[in-house]
Amino acid sequence: MEKTIITEQKDGVLLLTLNRPERKNAFDRAQWKALAAELDAAREDDGVIVALITGAGGDFSAGQDLADFSDLVDEPAYRICERALVDFDKPLIGAVRGVAVGGGATMLFHCDIVYVGESLRMRLPFTALGISPEFASTYMLQALIGPRRAAELMLTAEWIDAERAVETGIASRGCKDDELLEEAMARAAEIARLPLASLREAKRSLRAVHGAGIEAALRVERESMERQLGGPENTEAIQAIMEKRQPDFRNLKR
Repeated sequence: MEKTIITEQKDGVLLLTLNRPERKNAFDRAQWKALAAELDAAREDDGVIVALITGAGGDFSAGQDLADFSDLVDEPAYRICERALVDFDKPLIGAVRGVAVGGGATMLFHCDIVYVGESLRMRLPFTALGISPEFASTYMLQALIGPRRAAELMLTAEWIDAERAVETGIASRGCKDDELLEEAMARAAEIARLPLASLREAKRSLRAVHGAGIEAALRVERESMERQLGGPENTEAIQAIMEKRQPDFRNLKR
């Protein structure tokens, strides 16, 4: 079976490549768990100074694979990945092009540096899907770009291109698609030459003020997801996607 996460480690840099390109790297249960396991292992490995996440093919990730949507019913596997990202105490870089949707977008808010390619198409589709955001994104996005900009993107579920991602502060830098990974890897290599203990302390200090907000957001988002998942709005949204039509939320029985 082909690995859903490809790893390559060199000179202190761990490259993690999401590897389901035929599904636009959408996450099923196995891939959520595999990414979490790789992040947890990297956190404990002193040979890893910096981790860099990217996607195989032309996309970063389409988020949760709707073919595996039932995974969200009991204990969603993405929550394992939430914890791994929140707990990751080393520099984390994202190199993102093409589609970055849902969890494939919100996980990036936990990266310390994000480079985006010119083809970026990012979306936070949660209101349109009748579900709650996740990955503490309701806090992290506000911390990154401010409450009003965050509210606009969360409430409208509109598409975000590379220029807007950089302009708002979601991304650190824009690159040409064919130069994206090279530039992100060069930055990772530069950071990897620095002492690990200092990098960890710097990240701990940078994140200290956000700890309570992240944990509060995770709690509220999980409570919201439990109320909304499988409800009439969520059901209508998923049916509309499967039937390739516009959803109708106005006449639902609640």
